[in-house]
Amino acid sequence: MIEFTVYGTPVAQGRPRASTRGGFVKMYDPKKSKDFKQYVKLVASEYKPDQLLSGPLQLDVKVFKPTLKSFSKKKKLEAEQGLLRPISKPDVDNYVKGIKDALNKVIWNDDSQIVDLHVSKFYSETPRIEVAVQMLEVQQEQMSLLSN
Repeated sequence: MIEFTVYGTPVAQGRPRASTRGGFVKMYDPKKSKDFKQYVKLVASEYKPDQLLSGPLQLDVKVFKPTLKSFSKKKKLEAEQGLLRPISKPDVDNYVKGIKDALNKVIWNDDSQIVDLHVSKFYSETPRIEVAVQMLEVQQEQMSLLSN
């Protein structure tokens, strides 16, 4: 299992932007998303396996958004304990898109290898993203399919 933490305020994947140059349309990532992916890639490279992971993978991502300044002491305590969870935008899938893109060719070959995904949003005084990647045994997966 590969586990690491990306400290700082989490950035969700922004909508792709388009520009035209010479009559051609060029699609690109917004600067904030692009910079965050580079940061994630840099942190993940410290945990890079000797050989890129292959086969089916499980990805667990915990997004810790900054606690809101408007929170009372009671709300801050509930947020730190995981009792008060963010239900505001951005969506969890927008956070995980950027993480998955950043880990391509660093931890795994392609994010299509992820067959099991779990993403959670929390509040914290220490904003961060915790990432855990685990290889799944093909035999285990096939056995569970047969037993169902």
